[in-house]
Amino acid sequence: MPAGIFRVCLVVITAIVNHPLLFPKENATVPEYAEDIIQKMKAHEENLRLEQLRLEQEIAGQEAVLKALEKAMETEEQNVKEPLPWDLWSAMSMVIFLLIELWRQDYQDGNWQESACEEDDMAILGKAFKGVALPDKAALANFYERCIVGATGDMARKRELVEGFADDLLEALRSVCNRDADMEVEECIGVGSMYENWRVHKPLVCDLIVPFRPPEPYCFRSQTWCSRESVRPDKQGYGTIKVCRADEDAAGCICGRTKLGEDMLCLLHSQTNQTRPSGEMEDLLCFKNTQYLDADQVMKWFQIAITKSWNKISHKYEFDLTFNLLDSPGALKIKFRSGKSIAFNLTPVVQCEDSDAYFISHFPRSSLTADPASSTDWFVTFAVYERRFIHSISKKLPANACHLSCLQIVSFLHGKQCSLTGPSSLTSYHLKTVMMHLLQTQPYQDWASENLEARLQDMLKFLEKSLQEKKLCHFFIGNRKVPEVLNFPVVFQKAEPLNLFRPFVLHRDAYRKTVDTFHEMLRNTSALINEYTVHIPSVGHTNMLHKEPL
Repeated sequence: MPAGIFRVCLVVITAIVNHPLLFPKENATVPEYAEDIIQKMKAHEENLRLEQLRLEQEIAGQEAVLKALEKAMETEEQNVKEPLPWDLWSAMSMVIFLLIELWRQDYQDGNWQESACEEDDMAILGKAFKGVALPDKAALANFYERCIVGATGDMARKRELVEGFADDLLEALRSVCNRDADMEVEECIGVGSMYENWRVHKPLVCDLIVPFRPPEPYCFRSQTWCSRESVRPDKQGYGTIKVCRADEDAAGCICGRTKLGEDMLCLLHSQTNQTRPSGEMEDLLCFKNTQYLDADQVMKWFQIAITKSWNKISHKYEFDLTFNLLDSPGALKIKFRSGKSIAFNLTPVVQCEDSDAYFISHFPRSSLTADPASSTDWFVTFAVYERRFIHSISKKLPANACHLSCLQIVSFLHGKQCSLTGPSSLTSYHLKTVMMHLLQTQPYQDWASENLEARLQDMLKFLEKSLQEKKLCHFFIGNRKVPEVLNFPVVFQKAEPLNLFRPFVLHRDAYRKTVDTFHEMLRNTSALINEYTVHIPSVGHTNMLHKEPL
């Protein structure tokens, strides 16, 4: 038995000596006097080997003495049973040693490969921005005037046309719906780049959201991921919407869960005012056998309602209305007889409590963003707050500030680069998030029009750093420095920050493609600007940083 315990102790000591955290393998730096150290290590290793042989001889002698004493004192039956525990101790020692050694090798190899990949990514990103010369102020001014302002000059006219038609369409929708059974739609709200006055890519698409609510006596009660103690990373930014009676509390009345008896009556819910059965809950666009609002059911209802409302007012217009995308409920296109068309999005949303945050049924996703696991999961959009933030901070900036010009230039260059090298996982929303972070950290006077080149470099450096760290925090979620004038809900400010670049950690191929596209855009910036400045005719003299009112 003492010999077995000694073997176990020897294995434990060996495991501690070979532990990767005690002697990590990553440090490949060769110190000075390496040869002397190696010679000393070899000598020390030889001494340890000799000491191990001496200990093994002593252990063998002790085992021989113990066996002789046991044979003399114990019976023959006990002598037959005794080798079993000795063999058990030896087998256990060998198995433990092998497991520790295999784990050590896997740990070090895995860390080495991950470290090599990370160092490779860091090396590529470190060379991206160095040595990139942006065009001078005159070239940027000429490019902005000829290319961006000329392409977006009719933005205000298209907004006015789309808003007027959408109001007429929604008014017709209210008239064709049954107010006692169907959802009630409210006035549409313009959001996105067209209403923030920085869209550059054609076609110029207006984004309108349409809040809706259930018929009386029902109401929506929402629950966001912030209200849960623990939530998976892929659930961040989502919530659920429960359809309840307006006179119920969040947990529901006790009469629905308890048998009251024949002689008892609930004062809140009489027999003529019972909660609808599951079949009627599906009529309220809920998921089957639940009280949770189903985004797919909402999409079908909205498309049917839009079709009915258009059939009612189509005789008033000299154009056709069609659904632009089959997988989006409100992607519509106006087709004129001349062949021209105007696209816009009309998307149903649900208000989040009493705030201007909304649960949106469907929204454009990047190639990395997976669809929600269930159609009862609704994404929370802060588009109204984003428009309000840009509008409010624009009042504090110098006249003709360059913040939107920077965003437009970077968005235009990235779009043109993607048309050359293929799509990228970097979206215009990421670019807008970078601009909003800089607006909050940079002094207001630094955004004067003469600082366009410097602010453009700041935006590119911020984006490079975010790509390098694979971390770009959502501007509102977890940001406790949001201006109080926005009346942003505190529950979202106290939430854990949401990393918009988290998918890059899981999709390395997409990350490398995005980095390569960004690198190519930086390298081709001067060439792209010069090319489009030369080939695009002037549209007349326009102030480079003139902005339409938001």
